[in-house]
Amino acid sequence: MYPNNLKYSKEHEWVDLESKKIGITHYAQESLGDVVFVELPEVGAEFEVGDSLGVVESVKAVSDVYSPVSGKVTAVNEALLDNPELINQDPYGEGWIVEMEITGGEEDLLSAEEYERLIKEE
Repeated sequence: MYPNNLKYSKEHEWVDLESKKIGITHYAQESLGDVVFVELPEVGAEFEVGDSLGVVESVKAVSDVYSPVSGKVTAVNEALLDNPELINQDPYGEGWIVEMEITGGEEDLLSAEEYERLIKEE
């Protein structure tokens, strides 16, 4: 459920340090329910760890997506504009949100095992 090749934030985002893609976890999308709208940042925008990258709106709530790392956005998943439900259907694949040139913050990310322990405590 939580791929070992990814790193995770305490705010329920994931990062693939190889592809530099970022999205929200299965736990986050399940908590939100059906995603109906995604607000994406501009390519070239720079973020620090904890900054709001964008917004995911579901039938239940509107939630910020927080940057799990520092860096500059190099690509956004424009497919989400027409198909926001991709986040529910494939949160670690087609449901990625942004790709970033990472400049820091990786040291504070959790392994899959650590993340699973975190969500069991919630």
